[in-house]
Amino acid sequence: MATGSQPAPRRARVQRQALAELLTELGPGHPTLCAGWTNHDLVAHLVTREHVPWAAPGLVIGGLHGLTERAERATMRSHTYPELVETFRAGPPWWQPTRIGLFDDATNFVEYFVHTEDVRRAVPGWKPRELDETGRGAMWAALRLIGFAGFRRAGVGVVAERVDRPGRRVLRSGEPGVEIVGMPEELVLYAFGRTTVAQVELRGAETEVERLRDTPVGL
Repeated sequence: MATGSQPAPRRARVQRQALAELLTELGPGHPTLCAGWTNHDLVAHLVTREHVPWAAPGLVIGGLHGLTERAERATMRSHTYPELVETFRAGPPWWQPTRIGLFDDATNFVEYFVHTEDVRRAVPGWKPRELDETGRGAMWAALRLIGFAGFRRAGVGVVAERVDRPGRRVLRSGEPGVEIVGMPEELVLYAFGRTTVAQVELRGAETEVERLRDTPVGL
């Protein structure tokens, strides 16, 4: 009897597994783009983010970030690196809404993509990964909120332009402005503060481009 085609795996789940494989392959001491973090620090952050609810406010409220850091250090002390990687690979606990695929994609797809690039692009020799059309569409959609937060301190207007197809998005109103041009995933990386490795082009008056380069960017 013929069976129907299997549904495509959720984007966040695919990114989770790719990141877990990379963490396993490269080991705990591998550097990342997150200042002062190795792979060990990164996976402790990822596990704490999903498994320690009282640490969550510090992820979004700067004044509570110390609480999250203490939780991450406790997670790191309590488990070996292989245990942390396998806990992350296994997915969220039963009480997390992100066990539902749609919530998982909305919450984690971009997060896991960025952290995978934090590991990949921390050493020379990396090459950009190819995303499919659906993945690039999700990145472009996410850029609206990510860009608003990432460029909130910019002293110039910021407009993103994708190069894989027609598309422009105002990330910060203001004149004069700077255009950031690239693939959707590279625009997301720039907005997340990975400005030194994001493959984008900045267009605009030289003074405004330099002003944006001097601006702290990121969530």
